Amino acid sequence: MNSIKNKTALITGGTKGIGFATALTLLNEGVNVAITSRSEASAVKAANALNANKKTDAKAIGIEADVKDYESQQQAVAQTLSHFKQLDIVIANAGVGHFASIEEITTEQWRDTIETNLTGVFYSIKSSVEALKQSEGYFISISSLAGTNFFANGSAYNASKFGVTGFTQAVMLDLRQHNIKVSTIMPGSVSTHFNNHTPSDADAWKIQGEDIGEIVVGLLKMNPRTLPSKVEVRPTMPPKK
Repeated sequence: MNSIKNKTALITGGTKGIGFATALTLLNEGVNVAITSRSEASAVKAANALNANKKTDAKAIGIEADVKDYESQQQAVAQTLSHFKQLDIVIANAGVGHFASIEEITTEQWRDTIETNLTGVFYSIKSSVEALKQSEGYFISISSLAGTNFFANGSAYNASKFGVTGFTQAVMLDLRQHNIKVSTIMPGSVSTHFNNHTPSDADAWKIQGEDIGEIVVGLLKMNPRTLPSKVEVRPTMPPKK
């Protein structure tokens, strides 16, 4: 298995949910982590919480960045490199969800969903590809089972996640010639704050954020001859209907 200790990861949207849990899992494996948020205060607060709860000497930093802005994402990569001197892992996690019928969804909601969930992933890899070439690193996008299964009121979200899944697989074919590994993780129901949800004990049946963190670590540690380029993950036992 690959050693990941002392590597550096950049996680977009890392202040809560999957991003935060994955950051903590990586820190506990000895990986330095930069997390981003559109709010500098939120990014710094989350990084401080990560540093207070980690079990290794690895360090987390918070960076203000908006994945919808290419220059902002370039600056996040530059700040990560300036602080840690390397970039080995990029996890494109930032995402939003607007759910409504095609009659009711607004053009603003459509743009926000596509620009964050899909264009934001493009900006994340586009801004970091040269650094990942240097480290022969790993790029991971967080898609969704909604990236292969459509549903009513999901036109914008389905479009964005179908796009992320296809985009990431094409990027995988582009970048493996540079010894960069690329995967997309496609979770089902996850206990997070996504779409204004407040996690509670009622979410115990769902995938937990730390479960995604463990999947990320498994991918990073896997023998380099093998690449799980697309990983679907579901709750083992959803509530009975």
